[in-house]
Amino acid sequence: MTIPFLVNESRRTFLKLGVVAGTGLTLGVYFRQAVAEEAASGPGHSVAATPEFNVKDPSAFVRINADNTVTVISKHIEFGQGTYTGLSTLVAEELDADWSQVRVESAPADAAIYNNLNWGPVQGTGGSSAIANSFYQMRYAGAAARNMLKSAAAQKWNVPVDSLSVTRGIVAHQDSSRSATFGELAEIAAEQAVPEKVTLKEKKDFVLIGKHVPRVDSISKSNGTAIFTQDIQLPDLLTALIAHPPKFGAVVKSFDADKAMAVKGVRKVVQVHSGVAVIAKDFWTAKKARDLLQIEWDESNAYTKSTDEIFAEYKQLAQKPGAVAFTTGDTNNALSKADKVLKAEFQFPFLAHAALEPMNCVVQVKKDSCELWYGAQVQTGDLHAVAAIVDLPPEKIKINTLLAGGSFGRRANPKSDYVVEAAAIAKASSLSVPIKLVWTREDDMHAGYYRPLNYHQLQAGIDKAGNITAWHQRIVGQSILTGTAFESMLVIDGIDSTSVEGAKDLPYGIPNQLVDLHSPTLPVPIQWWRSVGHTHTAFSTETFLDEIAHTIKKDPVQLRRELLTEHPRHLGVLNLVAKKSNWSKPLGSNRGKGVAVHKSFDSYVAQVAEVTVHENREFTVDKVYIAVDCGIAVNPDVIRAQMEGGMGYGLSAVLSSAITLKNGAVEQSNFDGYQVLRMNQMPEVEVHIVESEENRAGVGEPGTPPIAPAVINAIAAATGKFYHSLPLPRTI
Repeated sequence: MTIPFLVNESRRTFLKLGVVAGTGLTLGVYFRQAVAEEAASGPGHSVAATPEFNVKDPSAFVRINADNTVTVISKHIEFGQGTYTGLSTLVAEELDADWSQVRVESAPADAAIYNNLNWGPVQGTGGSSAIANSFYQMRYAGAAARNMLKSAAAQKWNVPVDSLSVTRGIVAHQDSSRSATFGELAEIAAEQAVPEKVTLKEKKDFVLIGKHVPRVDSISKSNGTAIFTQDIQLPDLLTALIAHPPKFGAVVKSFDADKAMAVKGVRKVVQVHSGVAVIAKDFWTAKKARDLLQIEWDESNAYTKSTDEIFAEYKQLAQKPGAVAFTTGDTNNALSKADKVLKAEFQFPFLAHAALEPMNCVVQVKKDSCELWYGAQVQTGDLHAVAAIVDLPPEKIKINTLLAGGSFGRRANPKSDYVVEAAAIAKASSLSVPIKLVWTREDDMHAGYYRPLNYHQLQAGIDKAGNITAWHQRIVGQSILTGTAFESMLVIDGIDSTSVEGAKDLPYGIPNQLVDLHSPTLPVPIQWWRSVGHTHTAFSTETFLDEIAHTIKKDPVQLRRELLTEHPRHLGVLNLVAKKSNWSKPLGSNRGKGVAVHKSFDSYVAQVAEVTVHENREFTVDKVYIAVDCGIAVNPDVIRAQMEGGMGYGLSAVLSSAITLKNGAVEQSNFDGYQVLRMNQMPEVEVHIVESEENRAGVGEPGTPPIAPAVINAIAAATGKFYHSLPLPRTI
């Protein structure tokens, strides 16, 4: 792929590459959205427009240092999903760097340079978009830097550029047996003219993309040198803990801090919008003092309903038609004429994100500046939210993005809740020293934000020949996007696209389909949870399809094959997982296999689960086969890890995870009540990656949706009984 840059003199001053602090070559690529969309059309496509070089920020995207290290600047956070490794692979591939010389740093918060190309002028990570939106951008940066290095060597040795080769971080001239490292050429390279075009490698020439490379963060995370928010130690650092209301909607009526202030090491107690915070010399001092706070809560506007009451209201609401999200054919007429109508209802509880590292943030507010250190997932949103709290312009706010111990969507809060809370505490304290806000696990469970509770009703019409003639799905659940900055783009005609994704775009060849939606308003704080709406739509659609197969006495894989004739990539992963799992071979008594296939975030995933139902009626998930088509596989090991981890995350919701309310209060406090998957519950996993020439797609979330229906369908294969509510009972 050859990419023309169309350099012209009027832009020359903005296209300069330079030496920064004597380190060598720095290179940035500003990639217009229109170019991103053109490039996304596939390998071999020539892009008519031009990526522009921009060195507004000296760190840019690639920095080649005099010590021969290649530092990749990551605009996306690393919270375990492998982004640092993936982005580095893209740069190093086109640069022809040696993997051992590659380093990674987080980019500063600057959406003008580091925006997510899938989101427009916003810097952030989410929607399994990190590699997908950066695939060409980072490769351009690597290819351009490679050309600059070759030009530098050609100038230094007075030889033609075409006579030079680059291999594993060495530029060589074979005829004269001369060679130089990147570091030796970096400063001269910075003075070279910007290339008017670069040619990206074809897939057959990849050395790193699609191959095994060690993760760039493995060593630091293994030896304890990796820096997370909790590791931050700054001069005069204080720690803050906050007491949140016991029920959503409650507010502070009054408080007595005398006992808390009497604890040695406590500096201040302040009230902010979300509760009462204790600021002390360390965590345990703040925790002890917070426990001594005497707070009277005003619960006059607090939410007081329990989970069962919410489901009852949702069921009542589902008796009426909702806003139409998708329709084709005449579903109501087809249902009325069907030989048989199959019905089912599904219930999904609130779910916590339960990341290993609870929410935390370090903030230092001074008279004319504010600096933050934390695992920033959406820097642009946080930047503006904090600016409003501390009453400073955004350019006076500095965000240092650190590693984070998981997120699953939680750190991408559309209201920047815990970051704003940290800034509010620092502002209210009038202290100019850094303050580290720490949420305990109990804070994390009680304060939100959750995957919404959802209720689904499904109906399917079946004719005398066993064909599915109609499909009606009604969904009831809170809108995640309403009231956020994304509402204008993603809530159309009252339909929150994340509420119906995976349902309104059902791939199966059913002639009459109707999907409608109710979006009730509750004061329970919600947001996206790993794979968002797909977490519940995949379960209901794929389980219901198996129930239909059971009713018409057809093999579930064969039924899907018949319905997916116009969707080859769905069919591809389905056939692959069926082959690898020996689908047609029975497992024996009290055992069953279940299948599910689902597309999310432009990746296609099929899973087969094997379960055993034991004599005491408890069951175990023994093995899971996964087939994934995510386009060009950048880092196969990372893809496998994400498929395994995503599946395990979803399996938690099948086996045990749920947030429940009693009189408006959250009943779970820690992992004893909100249980997640234990090591002894993790099944054996096989991951098979489809060899693909398609555009790259995300893998952080697509492994999660299929596991729940695959397990339920396997249980049904073993027992004949389908389950419609999660989590499952201990005995079945």
